[in-house]
Amino acid sequence: MEPSAQHTDDARDQAFDPFPWYEQMRRDAPAWVDHTSGVLSVFRYDDVQRALSDYEAFSSDRSPRDASSALNASLISSDPPRHRQLRNLVTQAFTPRAIAQLAPRITAIIDGLLDPVAAAGRMDFVADLADPLPVIVIAEMLGIPISERVQFKRWSDAIVATTDGGLTFMEAQREMARYFSGLIAERAAEPRDDLISHLITAEIDGERLTPMELIGFCVLLLVAGNETTTNLLGNAILCFDEQPEVYERLRALPDLIPSAIEEVLRYRSPVQSMFRMATGATDLGGVFTRAGQPVVAWIGSANRDEARFPDAHVFDITRAPNRHLAFGHGIHFCLGAPLARLEARLALEALTSRFRDIRRIPDAPIHWMESSIVYGVKNLPITFTSS
Repeated sequence: MEPSAQHTDDARDQAFDPFPWYEQMRRDAPAWVDHTSGVLSVFRYDDVQRALSDYEAFSSDRSPRDASSALNASLISSDPPRHRQLRNLVTQAFTPRAIAQLAPRITAIIDGLLDPVAAAGRMDFVADLADPLPVIVIAEMLGIPISERVQFKRWSDAIVATTDGGLTFMEAQREMARYFSGLIAERAAEPRDDLISHLITAEIDGERLTPMELIGFCVLLLVAGNETTTNLLGNAILCFDEQPEVYERLRALPDLIPSAIEEVLRYRSPVQSMFRMATGATDLGGVFTRAGQPVVAWIGSANRDEARFPDAHVFDITRAPNRHLAFGHGIHFCLGAPLARLEARLALEALTSRFRDIRRIPDAPIHWMESSIVYGVKNLPITFTSS
């Protein structure tokens, strides 16, 4: 079977280990066109980086294709100059300084999640920590009730996954749009000190955001603020389970935790792929695109590119430099990267200070995200010993 013929099945059905397929594609078909769909996939670091950052040649703008989609009205689906205007509205809420001020609250949330399971010596790492932590944080920032976090998780999983209990991508968007429409109306009538109230009154060149743009911001922030950190944390435990000595090293040398997080981001990238649309004829990886051609940039492959990362298949928490593309590149570099890094650092600091001998429960089944966009597990049963 040719490498290209495996594209659809491997990306979906073997999401737990797409890396051998990536390696094969980098070697045999680094820029590959699926002649059925017309989609151009790129797998090598330089091509992925260019597709992510060259917005003039590879557009993120999806609004003409579905004006009813809230995500298509958000900054992740826009190009300059509108992208720059939209991003400026929320940049202040996500600066390193603003995020650093959240550290005490995030620490309190982490302790509140770990305290009930500490004595048991076992937990589902995803359900008990990795899922609720980022949802609670972003919900508090937006000013939405954390009591509904199970519903939030259901929506965000459906947005990024192939399937999620029967809820489709468009159904999830419609449900979220209805929910946030009601919440926006409440904040318009009674503003609070939260991000939604700020967005309602914010202006771009004297004009306020449209209702769809407001909803798009809420949907994007909730989904992106949820999925990336959840999968980053779960993927870290998967890496440590494969190399228990790494976890013990972090317990002894907690200053290595930030570097370890960067290596998890590279080695098991929470976001595996991003979509772009070619604006015209241009050479990408030796293939000439046509206007309107879909392009998939495989971030998970780029971060294992042997031409960029020596011993790319090795998980090395001291790797330097480590210029991974896990948070994207260029103008669409993840706005929430400082928040994801802070949440992960504080969570791993708490884990390594409180628990030793963290191990996956050997016979417990693991359920993987059914997605070619994100990489992570839905559950992760572990045992540990309290320090």
